[in-house]
Amino acid sequence: MRQVINALKRKDAELRIPVLRLELDYELATLYDAMQISDVSAMEVSKQKLEVLRQEMLRLEA
Repeated sequence: MRQVINALKRKDAELRIPVLRLELDYELATLYDAMQISDVSAMEVSKQKLEVLRQEMLRLEA
Protein backbone atom coordinates (compact mmCIF):
# COMPACT_ATOMS: atom_id res chain seq x y z
CA MET A 1 0.00 0.00 0.00
CA ARG A 2 2.81 2.40 0.90
CA GLN A 3 4.42 1.78 -2.50
CA VAL A 4 1.21 2.73 -4.28
CA ILE A 5 0.95 5.98 -2.32
CA ASN A 6 4.60 6.82 -3.04
CA ALA A 7 4.10 6.10 -6.74
CA LEU A 8 1.10 8.44 -6.84
CA LYS A 9 3.05 11.17 -5.06
CA ARG A 10 5.89 10.81 -7.57
CA LYS A 11 3.46 11.11 -10.45
CA ASP A 12 1.91 14.23 -8.92
CA ALA A 13 5.38 15.75 -8.51
CA GLU A 14 6.28 14.94 -12.11
CA LEU A 15 3.18 16.80 -13.27
CA ARG A 16 3.65 19.74 -10.89
CA ILE A 17 7.32 20.50 -11.66
CA PRO A 18 6.79 21.82 -15.23
CA VAL A 19 3.90 23.99 -14.03
CA LEU A 20 6.03 25.25 -11.17
CA ARG A 21 8.81 26.19 -13.58
CA LEU A 22 6.35 28.26 -15.60
CA GLU A 23 5.16 29.96 -12.42
CA LEU A 24 8.77 30.73 -11.48
CA ASP A 25 9.46 32.21 -14.91
CA TYR A 26 6.35 34.35 -14.74
CA GLU A 27 7.18 35.61 -11.26
CA LEU A 28 10.75 36.39 -12.31
CA ALA A 29 9.37 38.45 -15.20
CA THR A 30 7.06 40.22 -12.76
CA LEU A 31 10.00 40.99 -10.48
CA TYR A 32 11.98 42.31 -13.44
CA ASP A 33 9.11 44.60 -14.44
CA ALA A 34 8.83 45.90 -10.87
CA MET A 35 12.57 46.56 -10.81
CA GLN A 36 12.38 48.48 -14.08
CA ILE A 37 9.83 50.91 -12.65
CA SER A 38 11.38 50.91 -9.15
CA ASP A 39 8.18 49.63 -7.52
CA VAL A 40 9.56 48.52 -4.15
CA SER A 41 6.29 47.08 -2.84
CA ALA A 42 5.76 44.98 -5.98
CA MET A 43 9.37 43.78 -5.73
CA GLU A 44 8.82 42.60 -2.15
CA VAL A 45 5.59 40.80 -3.04
CA SER A 46 7.29 39.11 -5.97
CA LYS A 47 10.29 38.06 -3.86
CA GLN A 48 7.97 36.51 -1.29
CA LYS A 49 6.13 34.55 -4.01
CA LEU A 50 9.45 33.42 -5.48
CA GLU A 51 10.60 32.16 -2.08
CA VAL A 52 7.43 30.08 -1.69
CA LEU A 53 7.83 28.67 -5.21
CA ARG A 54 11.52 27.93 -4.57
CA GLN A 55 10.70 26.00 -1.41
CA GLU A 56 8.04 23.98 -3.22
CA MET A 57 10.47 23.18 -6.04
CA LEU A 58 13.11 22.00 -3.57
CA ARG A 59 10.54 19.83 -1.80
CA LEU A 60 9.35 18.24 -5.05
CA GLU A 61 12.83 17.56 -6.37
CA ALA A 62 13.98 15.88 -3.15
